[in-house]
Amino acid sequence: MKTRTVHRPPHGAAGFTLVESLVAMVVISVGMLGIAAMYVEGLRAGRTSIYRTVAVDLAADLADRMRANSTGQASYAGAAATSGNGCVNANADLNPAAQAACDLFFWRRQVTTLLPAGNAVVTFAAGAGGPGAYTITLDWNEPGVAGQLQYALAVQL
Repeated sequence: MKTRTVHRPPHGAAGFTLVESLVAMVVISVGMLGIAAMYVEGLRAGRTSIYRTVAVDLAADLADRMRANSTGQASYAGAAATSGNGCVNANADLNPAAQAACDLFFWRRQVTTLLPAGNAVVTFAAGAGGPGAYTITLDWNEPGVAGQLQYALAVQL
């Protein structure tokens, strides 16, 4: 009859113990929590950059509207139209002040639509013997951020 030989590993090399497995699980769990926190922070930073990009685009849009309506530039620091009814007819020949009021109406509607709790202010500072300067300021609230975020664009026309 044949005898079987059983090969046993040397003492101390029999495999992982329960304690070693638990320590490995804890280390992996801490690493995964760190990765999850970085992922959440990346999403938050992405959302902030999207809102900031929207604010920059909106401010540049109003600056372009001001440049296009060169004779009505002084009216952009005034009040917006109360409704867009008089502004929707493409064939309407609006005077420069009415065009400025319509531009402000539609632009402010975009600000409140595209930015959370968006608010827009346009101020004008007359230049001494030269062109005046407008400041277009946009404020908005963002979830998870304390206080309002703000973007301001100075435009000299």
